[in-house]
Amino acid sequence: MGVRIPQGAGVQQIADILDERGVVASGAVLSARVRLSGRGSELKPGNYTLRSGMGYGAAIAELAEGPARNVINVTLPEGRARGEIAPLVEGAGLEGSYARASETSSRLDPTDFGAKDAESLEGFLFPSTYELRRGAPAGELVARQLDAFKREFGRVDLSAAKRRKLSQYEVLIIASMVEREAQIDRERPLIASVIYNRISRGEPLGIDATIRFATENWERPLTQSQLAVDSPYNTRTNAGLPPGPIGNPGLPSIRAAAKPARSSHMFYVVKPNTCGEHAFSRTIDEFNRDSQAYNSERAARGGRSPDDCPQ
Repeated sequence: MGVRIPQGAGVQQIADILDERGVVASGAVLSARVRLSGRGSELKPGNYTLRSGMGYGAAIAELAEGPARNVINVTLPEGRARGEIAPLVEGAGLEGSYARASETSSRLDPTDFGAKDAESLEGFLFPSTYELRRGAPAGELVARQLDAFKREFGRVDLSAAKRRKLSQYEVLIIASMVEREAQIDRERPLIASVIYNRISRGEPLGIDATIRFATENWERPLTQSQLAVDSPYNTRTNAGLPPGPIGNPGLPSIRAAAKPARSSHMFYVVKPNTCGEHAFSRTIDEFNRDSQAYNSERAARGGRSPDDCPQ
């Protein structure tokens, strides 16, 4: 079985992990054995393939030797688009083109989820850390992501979305926007509620992350020409949802998109100096007040976004 020992884990944490995964019969005994042997400093972090019910000595020896050198770990953060993932994969030690491998796959058909015109597997590439053989084809990573997506998405309660006549693909589209907009977990359902509310009233969503997807500008300030780009992904100029996901959301954002909070909020903007917290509002006057606070702080910072934490 695959077992991950995180960086910085102490003897007791390692023993607890192996106990929980069934690798050893008792974490307490393993911890005591390690301390008696004086090998605590030798145990190495990483991803291991260990047997269930191993002997204590064998487990200690495996962790002291370290993870197999022919194994690599590919960590894909939540929300990244295919175009952002590809460079991460290309430098990880896999073979072949991730961009090509993630266009289509026999592992998953987007039309099964209500995607009539999906141009790729964007949205279905579940973010996580994957352990693969060094030199494995990029398509193997894609297959693992799709299997993980089907497993995790199958656990999501979609009843609220179905009542609103949203397809599974539309839930994914909303989740991809929530992932880009939310920095605090408790705000994900609220941000999803704003998206739902604006759609129901026929209001453009005005989410700049969709423009970043269209222009492939994920980090630099958006220019006026980019904000006006002629694209179905421009949610400033087009009402309703964009035609597809703008990235690959994690489970919390998918759940928030499937079951948003009940609110009458129509707007939100970052609260300055709050580690990414947002001010939510119901009226344009409230939103303008909150936006003025944001813009004033941004101007004071020389144009930098004030969405970080206070020192």
